[in-house]
Amino acid sequence: MQIQTSNKYYTPEEYLELEEKSEFKNEYRNGVILPLTENTTNHNEIVGNFCTNFKSIMRGKNYKIYMINVKLWIPRYQIYTYPNIMVIQGEPTYQGTGTTQVTNPLMIVEVLSKSTINYDKTDKFRFYSSLPELKEYIMINQYEYFVEQFAKNAEGQWVLTEYESVNDILSLKSIDFQIPFSDIYEGVNFQ
Repeated sequence: MQIQTSNKYYTPEEYLELEEKSEFKNEYRNGVILPLTENTTNHNEIVGNFCTNFKSIMRGKNYKIYMINVKLWIPRYQIYTYPNIMVIQGEPTYQGTGTTQVTNPLMIVEVLSKSTINYDKTDKFRFYSSLPELKEYIMINQYEYFVEQFAKNAEGQWVLTEYESVNDILSLKSIDFQIPFSDIYEGVNFQ
């Protein structure tokens, strides 16, 4: 069941109740429920590749990685959203009584889609950057070799690094982790 949205204002509690019954994921933005778009096979390949490599390399370290199905609560903007990938250092801090809504990602990765690219690069980044624990935001283009990495420096400023070659290696700033583009984009078809 897809939630039918209208101009009605929903409380966070109403959204959570509807979302629990919904067959499709929906984002909650300050009273408005918005259906999320479906993902492409390239999108899924990239998310899977990143998570698999991260889990393998970071095994035994104090990080947890979540993908697609765990909600992020952004209190400042009253938003529930589903980042493609979240990494949490230590244990997750949950919002509410369950274990499906976290509030403390150290890093977020979004795979850019044609329908979400502008939102991911503007408002969504602003929303994410309001989280005090967030130190890194990475956007991976699924249509070409191109990654944008925003990392918070010691002065609290976001610094952009761009990668755009098949031979590049994405080096995280907040975590001792590197991943070659050949691993990120393995199985991706740009046609």
